[in-house]
Amino acid sequence: MILTINPETPQKRLISRVVECIKQGGIVAYPTDTIYGLGCDIFNRKGIKRIYQIKERVHRKPFSFICADLSDVANYAQVSNFAFKIMKRYLPGPYTFVLEATRVVPDLLVTKQKTVGIRIPSNPISLAIVRELGHPLVTTSANLSGEEPCCDPSLIEEELGKQINMVVDGGIIKGEASTVISLIDDNIEVLRQGAGDISWIHQL
Repeated sequence: MILTINPETPQKRLISRVVECIKQGGIVAYPTDTIYGLGCDIFNRKGIKRIYQIKERVHRKPFSFICADLSDVANYAQVSNFAFKIMKRYLPGPYTFVLEATRVVPDLLVTKQKTVGIRIPSNPISLAIVRELGHPLVTTSANLSGEEPCCDPSLIEEELGKQINMVVDGGIIKGEASTVISLIDDNIEVLRQGAGDISWIHQL
């Protein structure tokens, strides 16, 4: 099903419907500030496994997740003063920052190197969902592995509607995947360049 939500001022009653679906183990497609994401509750193991199946993705490539704010990030990742200063300046924004995971993070979302990818997108809908849920939301592009990310909710419903529980329509997004930046050991490394300026890295 498609649920249309105002992309600028999300209706609380509709956000509650999305969160209720997620709490019941549902898989939802939702807008971010880059592309549409596919996600579930990070503590729902069955939901995470379902997304792996939908994406046809190997388990050695963990998904990232969305946090509500920087104070929330500290629960799930080791944030040094260096990392905090960078994240405070550039989040919310179109970046995924890779950090060392804490023990709170489910093993399905942790790499062999014990790291996690964390996002705080500047999108009112996705942030409202995470805030009401009370903890992070899995995020991966709403498409099958190897295919281009989809930015049109009607096309996502057409392609994935039978495999997921809800498509949150926040309008068509013309974007690209986030830029992935590792901050492990206070070293900055661009792992994937996507949306988001990276010229600031050379100025540090």
